[in-house]
Amino acid sequence: MIEIVNYLPKHARAFKELNEAWINQYFEMEESDRNMLDDPQGYIIEKGGAILIATLNDKTVGTCALVKMKEKTYELAKMAVSPKAQGQKIGWKIGLATIEKARDLGADTIYLETNSVLKPAINLYYKLGFKDTEGYCSPYARCNVQMELKL
Repeated sequence: MIEIVNYLPKHARAFKELNEAWINQYFEMEESDRNMLDDPQGYIIEKGGAILIATLNDKTVGTCALVKMKEKTYELAKMAVSPKAQGQKIGWKIGLATIEKARDLGADTIYLETNSVLKPAINLYYKLGFKDTEGYCSPYARCNVQMELKL
């Protein structure tokens, strides 16, 4: 059974490994990636953000973070699903839960950055209600697509 739970320190290793896997498959790790993955507690949670974890039979199979950008705007970041668990709608479920978490945090906007080669991810974001946007300053060299969701 798939469950979406709040991040706990015991999830740090899986959060890092799942995200390093997809980043290294398509791109190269960047400083912003390392900051977030090496210290999710300090870089995300202690700054007002949140991380959700998807588990399947008590094994971590997915992650998604909300990084606080400004008062009511959060960045959806580090969404990853284990290749072994893909095809089970985990991305959809953790995406919906992340949007709900953003509402709980008082967000009015969720922003994300991605790359056009990640077509399945982009399709998921459209299904979740995100729309194309531009004008945000990106810390990532790999990002060429910006999207946002108004809540």
